[in-house]
Amino acid sequence: MKKGCLTVLISFFYFLGSAQDSLFTATDSTILPQAEVYHPDSTLRIINLNPFFTLHVDSTLSYQLQINKNPDNYFWYLKNSPVGLRVNKDNGLLSFNANKSLFLSGRLKYDINYKVNIGVQNLRDPKEKLDTTFTIVFYNTEIIPSVVKPQIFDSTQVEEGESIRFRVLCETGSFPIENILTLPSFPIANYTSVTRCGDEFNWFVPYDLVKETDPGRSKLIKLHFIGTNKFGIKDTGTIKVLIRDALNYPLALEEYNQTIKNVKTYVLDLKYTFLQMDKRLKRTKKVRTTFDLTSATTSVAGTVMTTSDNDEIQKRGKILPSIGLALVPIKEASAPNKVIDQNQASLIRTSIKRLDYLLRDYMLIGERDPDIVKKTTKLREELKQTQIQLIDVPIEFTNNLSEEELNRYFNSPKVNKKYRLSRK
Repeated sequence: MKKGCLTVLISFFYFLGSAQDSLFTATDSTILPQAEVYHPDSTLRIINLNPFFTLHVDSTLSYQLQINKNPDNYFWYLKNSPVGLRVNKDNGLLSFNANKSLFLSGRLKYDINYKVNIGVQNLRDPKEKLDTTFTIVFYNTEIIPSVVKPQIFDSTQVEEGESIRFRVLCETGSFPIENILTLPSFPIANYTSVTRCGDEFNWFVPYDLVKETDPGRSKLIKLHFIGTNKFGIKDTGTIKVLIRDALNYPLALEEYNQTIKNVKTYVLDLKYTFLQMDKRLKRTKKVRTTFDLTSATTSVAGTVMTTSDNDEIQKRGKILPSIGLALVPIKEASAPNKVIDQNQASLIRTSIKRLDYLLRDYMLIGERDPDIVKKTTKLREELKQTQIQLIDVPIEFTNNLSEEELNRYFNSPKVNKKYRLSRK
């Protein structure tokens, strides 16, 4: 019984000693007591390495690393360590002063996992060494907001038909902006949306966006770029775009070209009508000239024959002047003088010359003539006025004559001489 009681007491005291050692180890998380008994035949290991350190900026780290062997025979070293992290090579004291200047200068960054290689080696036996790693992260409770900054001023002006393009940049703070939402205040189309920092916004302003009812013939559109970081914190950059009413030049150019085409087509029709009318006037003039020559010939022949000594010839000479007089009403009946046609031909020629002058005077100057609308309107008015003036003239459409043939006939010297105004 005495021997059994002695065994129980020894076991109880051993349990109390173990409990005291465990309680001390749990309450001291920074520096652990060095073991008094070393095991030279066991594998070298670090008995208190923390695999992950989280350190606040402007704080200090002091952590005593321990091994399972006599530390006097070993030295410590670091590899790939961040700036400022040190280890005492003799006793394994890990220290770091997280100075804020290191982060402001960019040498250290927040929320970055720095993986550090640490090792311990025997001074007498180079083969006995241990290499392991741990991670250290720095954080800051002072949050610097990230800001969305478009590349242009807060407001800009453009005209319809122009393009607006700029990049949307970001000023990165504690937490960078990860997504950007493009939100215009007015529904627009055909624009390049911005989704990330550095993306380019590109938009071609369409014509007819500004209505006549808009004040000042302009429209104000706000472009909102809403940036969001990983925590859902938002920042908005706004650009005010003032759009002014402008001429739809491509459409105006099409209208001008169509008006020019209509004028040229009408001029060709007038030239063909003038050609046909001038030919009819030539035939009439030829017939009347034939009658006039015949009448004059008979009168002269009759006068000559009356002076003859032959009575028969004298009788014929008295008849011939009456025949010449009889040809006059026949001439008027068969080939009347077409004064109206002559006047209409002159009017058509004048109208053609006038329209040709207008085509030269109202031609476009430069790639984007600012007076294109005025010139188009003026040509339309002159064309309409000419058509009203010649409304009673039967216009004949060009048949098989080309534009070159019509121009050659119209500008021939004979025609110019015939219809040239005299001083009388």
